[in-house]
Amino acid sequence: MKNLTPRNIASACGGSCHHMKDIMDREVTSVVIDSRKAEAGCLFIPIKGDNNDGHDFISNVMEKGARLTLTERAEAAGEYPYILVKSTNDALLKIAGFYRRQLAIPVVGITGSVGKTSTKEVIASVLSVKYKTLKTDGNFNNNIGLPLTIFRLKDDDEIAVLEMGISHFGEMTELAGTAAPDTMVITNIGTCHLEFLKDRDGVFRAKTECFDYVALDGTVVLNGDDDKLRQVKDVHGRAPVFYGMDPSLRVYAENVKSLGFDGSSCTINIDDRAFDVTIPIPGEHMVMNALAGAAVGSLYGLEDEEIRQGIENLKALPGRFNIIKGQHFRIIDDCYNANPMSMKASLGILGGEKGRRVAILGDMGELGADEAALHREVGDYAGTLGLDEYIIVGKLSQNIAEGIKASGNEDRIRSFASVEALLQELPGLLKEGDTVLVKASHFMHFEEIVKTLT
Repeated sequence: MKNLTPRNIASACGGSCHHMKDIMDREVTSVVIDSRKAEAGCLFIPIKGDNNDGHDFISNVMEKGARLTLTERAEAAGEYPYILVKSTNDALLKIAGFYRRQLAIPVVGITGSVGKTSTKEVIASVLSVKYKTLKTDGNFNNNIGLPLTIFRLKDDDEIAVLEMGISHFGEMTELAGTAAPDTMVITNIGTCHLEFLKDRDGVFRAKTECFDYVALDGTVVLNGDDDKLRQVKDVHGRAPVFYGMDPSLRVYAENVKSLGFDGSSCTINIDDRAFDVTIPIPGEHMVMNALAGAAVGSLYGLEDEEIRQGIENLKALPGRFNIIKGQHFRIIDDCYNANPMSMKASLGILGGEKGRRVAILGDMGELGADEAALHREVGDYAGTLGLDEYIIVGKLSQNIAEGIKASGNEDRIRSFASVEALLQELPGLLKEGDTVLVKASHFMHFEEIVKTLT
């Protein structure tokens, strides 16, 4: 790994070297935090988790041929080569930041309240038409996942697309400071993580911490339909590239047509040119994500046909509005996460479908003091859709049920205290050919419902 020697690693993280002998200037082959993935020549960074402490596995890792380890406790490393640091978590970020700057690879950073992952997928799909693109996998978007993604970069990669997820003030400073993005995309400012960020103004302040770390000649790409983001006039003296449905924006969509579960079609306008595209994943929010992909693609020199191809190559991810055509039901697997914005967006798509429509909805987390009202808001909206069955799971979600009742759909509601309780009765609640939306925050483990239905 380029310039990732013990000498440079220690300098990057402010640690002290011990028992290095003749390896001070030998590059490591990889960086791992999972002892099971240790290999000859690697750097091991032990992390303290909820159930395990990586320091307990240092001897095992070194016996597998690791070149050196970081440690917060000298005695845990014994006579093996090690760098002593105050915090291995902090060191992980600092070392990743150093490594990122050794590679002349442009970085596109992505954050926002809703749609980070799907927007990341669109942007990566577009850029990969022209460039060898590395992207964040799965949910590797926090202060551990982001550096691990950066360590996957190689000299032959041509661009990186890095997702950044936060829930507290200061976390974006850590992530953006590590990633040093050349281009920064913000999808929206919504009502997520209000437990810690208090209100949308707080979300805006936390997300836009990234601006301080965008390259001086870089560009920010913002949702111009978002009232908070529209207020941004410049970053480092450069105007943002705004995208949305508003024809006054630099990148906008028109002629939007829903194709049901087959997606949407629209015309994308970029400056003075336009092209038609079919977005293969349903929902108006996917049109917005495609616009972000088009905006970034145009910044990196892609032709319209290349952008169109990248958007149309898009594939759904498990748990993120992934449509599964099962033997008995059509399932919308959207159970990876949820907040009021994404919950209403998914319900809106279900509401536009034909046939019997069933929504299985569960609790949303980290909404702060207004969590009951925000769940009720979702219920008020869900009730207007007149779905055939509303299956509500969890304590907070009883507020969703109250909103549905207010619209006169009380007889269509079935409430359960837990996923386990629902699974016992689920077969009797559904009918052959139902379209079933499954959505809640990840901690509700709604993937068990999807497994049962499939």
